[in-house]
Amino acid sequence: MSPTISVGIMFQPFINFKLEGNYLFSGKTYTGEQQVHYKNGLIEFDGQSHKKISFTPTGEDNTFILRDVVIGINFHWERKEDQQFNGLLEFIVEDEMITAINTLSIDTYLISVIASEMNAISSIELLKAHAVISRSWLLSQIEKRHAIEIADATYVSNTKTDLEWIRWWDREDHQNFDVCADDHCQRYQGITRASQSLEAVTKAVLETLGEVLISHKAICDTRYSKCCGGVFEEFQNNWEPVKYPYLSKGYDGKAQDLTTPLPDLTQEAVAQAWIRSAPPAFCNTNDQAVLTQVLNSYDQETTKFYRWSVFYTVDELSDLIRRRLEVDFGTIFDIIPLERGTSGRITRLKVVGSKLTLVIGKELLIRKALSESHLYSSAFVVDKTPDGFTLTGAGWGHGVGFCQIGAAVMATTGYNYRSILMHYFSGSQIIKHY
Repeated sequence: MSPTISVGIMFQPFINFKLEGNYLFSGKTYTGEQQVHYKNGLIEFDGQSHKKISFTPTGEDNTFILRDVVIGINFHWERKEDQQFNGLLEFIVEDEMITAINTLSIDTYLISVIASEMNAISSIELLKAHAVISRSWLLSQIEKRHAIEIADATYVSNTKTDLEWIRWWDREDHQNFDVCADDHCQRYQGITRASQSLEAVTKAVLETLGEVLISHKAICDTRYSKCCGGVFEEFQNNWEPVKYPYLSKGYDGKAQDLTTPLPDLTQEAVAQAWIRSAPPAFCNTNDQAVLTQVLNSYDQETTKFYRWSVFYTVDELSDLIRRRLEVDFGTIFDIIPLERGTSGRITRLKVVGSKLTLVIGKELLIRKALSESHLYSSAFVVDKTPDGFTLTGAGWGHGVGFCQIGAAVMATTGYNYRSILMHYFSGSQIIKHY
């Protein structure tokens, strides 16, 4: 039997929702439009105050709609939409707000995740590969959360001194549910989009039912991003200092496509040359038929991702970094890469201002600092002129593990899902976990 999971959907002072069908709470039956709102540490509903509310569907086909769910949080395409879900609906209080949580089976969840991350026209082999990595990542995160709880350990992901600020985002954000519904974890939008691709995605999930990737008897932490930029990044460079053998440096292409051995992109001069060029790779594609498999409509608002560039005047960059980091550097004189990971992504960046000089990392803090939402990646080179700063970059996302665009190309050119998985998670094994 498929295990169940809890997914945090939204976090607001009040939430409007609609119960389609009959739902039970506290011995009463509810249906239709409803609202909950936060007041004095409790949830106000139906004229009463509650610490927690759980709506249980009376039938398998019952669904509920959450109004104005924010998707793409802090990304350039952030927006609100109504979303429809199966399963149990729960409301809890967190930080003087109400969190809506959906509890459902893992495989029902996976059908939605794959449809939310990808398009219904995707190759079946691509969908199957994504089913395995989404399932593996989810189960690995549940195990990680339980291990932290059992050890009664404090998960530290933010350290700041007068000279350096190192931060990453991972398990510290979710203590009351397994995963969230946005890109921080896996993009989950209920049956809102899954209904558009139900047959193909259901087929992929069922044909890989219970399959996960393992390494050294542990379920793999199977990270994924849109485009690695030609070379995979390693886990420890973006998150906690743990080296996983299956998340190692690798080239996203055929070995014969490289005229020389894969370069060492931790070296500044080598990384600059690589990023300024556009070497062949699976994810180096402009094939719209392939991209449409991976990119939903709002993702397609990003037109350049394998190689890209942005320009800021000195005043624009100084204001941007001040607002995004909430640190006043004064006028920015320079931004200097100090360390790079295996994909050329910067892991430590020196920001030099008239009032303050500070080293920042890891990659996501750098991306947040240098964009109104998130810079496409931290694999960039800096060209400074009297007019300002040009950032020329490679890839879209953190670059660790599965490269969605590269995998789509592989599937389209005849690779099966097992070959795709072994390409991105070298040395792992596929087993049937349940």
